[in-house]
Amino acid sequence: MLEIVKKYGVDESNHRLSVEIEIETFSNIEEISEDYGLYRLMIDDSDSESLNLEQAKEYYRSVSQ
Repeated sequence: MLEIVKKYGVDESNHRLSVEIEIETFSNIEEISEDYGLYRLMIDDSDSESLNLEQAKEYYRSVSQ
């Protein structure tokens, strides 16, 4: 399990306003979130038409420009 060390920014009344985490922790959270999103996309899109290798390469070229 990912341990998240947090530091809180507070106002004059000691109400929490923000959270600070280490950049490595943020990067791990971001990667996990992207992986999960890709997984959901693959699962949800399983009924769609599949592309062969050449079609996939062409599609990738078109969206990476």
